[in-house]
Amino acid sequence: MYSPLGLAIKRAFDVSASAVGLALTAPLLAASAALVKLSSPGPVLFRQVRVGRGGEPFELLKFRTMKVQAGGPQITRDRDPRITRIGRLLRKTKLDELPELVNVLRGDLSLVGPRPEVPRYVELYPPGDREFLQRFRPGITDPATIRFRNEEDILARATDPEHAYVQEILPLKLRMYREYLEAASVVGDVGVLFATLRVIIRPDSAPR
Repeated sequence: MYSPLGLAIKRAFDVSASAVGLALTAPLLAASAALVKLSSPGPVLFRQVRVGRGGEPFELLKFRTMKVQAGGPQITRDRDPRITRIGRLLRKTKLDELPELVNVLRGDLSLVGPRPEVPRYVELYPPGDREFLQRFRPGITDPATIRFRNEEDILARATDPEHAYVQEILPLKLRMYREYLEAASVVGDVGVLFATLRVIIRPDSAPR
């Protein structure tokens, strides 16, 4: 688990790395924004309330990948009719998550940490897990994110995707979140970042 010094180093790394990341990916950000705007009516960014450190809500930023006012469940499965054609490309390549680097600069997220959930699912966490997880900033990626990179494919095979997520996937994620945080270190986070980049570039390298 992080020491106070480790947390300070982690935050300094988050700020510097996300600033560099935004600068380096500026052309991709601009191109993705243009594709979203031209492909379907609606805003470029998708904003959703998630639960952050200390249980505080914040607005997560992503490129919009769904039709405006699509409605439906808060989980997404493969071949979901709400997803636009450009949205499928952005989701597959994870380019839709680039705006989350702004969340990192704001202090809502860390580069590495348990993924933030919507309030509805956080309410389902066992109290001990909820209290423990909310001591830390959530993140863009972590071992559970890598493990469930193809979560939408898994849910597409489920008869009841909502039930499958709550009863099968979420408990496994919570266990992996705790395991990650109990052994977390700055060096370990760098390893998670490289592992994340590897599975984005080579999806077949993701653990199963």
